[in-house]
Amino acid sequence: MSVRDKASTMDDELQQVFSAPVSELYEAAVRPDASPSLVQALEYRSFLALTEEQVARVRDRVHKDMRPQSDMGELSPDKLRFDAELLKAALDARTGYRVGLIELLRTMPAPEQRPRPVRTAQLKATTTMPPKAASAPPSAGAARARRP
Repeated sequence: MSVRDKASTMDDELQQVFSAPVSELYEAAVRPDASPSLVQALEYRSFLALTEEQVARVRDRVHKDMRPQSDMGELSPDKLRFDAELLKAALDARTGYRVGLIELLRTMPAPEQRPRPVRTAQLKATTTMPPKAASAPPSAGAARARRP
């Protein structure tokens, strides 16, 4: 499953801001005229989706290890400590990606203010050089010596 197919907690906001489903946004982001804001938003979204998947994996593993019917003899403080550290790192990353994406969406120009790519015809300028000007005498612009 690709990251495009994984859900993220910011998908609704992205769809609202860009007025299209996430799958269509990924298709639009690879076009040559894609807005930099869209490309950046989807980069944040991709990292967020991966990080949220990691959070869910660790959470589910801890829940499985801690369920009441689990054998207490199999509990390992080292394993739980590792899971806690991994969960903290994943949650910190998730927070960073969410904050970055929220900030990007907040500071983006409104859709009607976003610049549209303008295609212009390549104009060719042709000019002719003026006839060569008469050259100045060799003493032109020379400083005069001061007299005592």
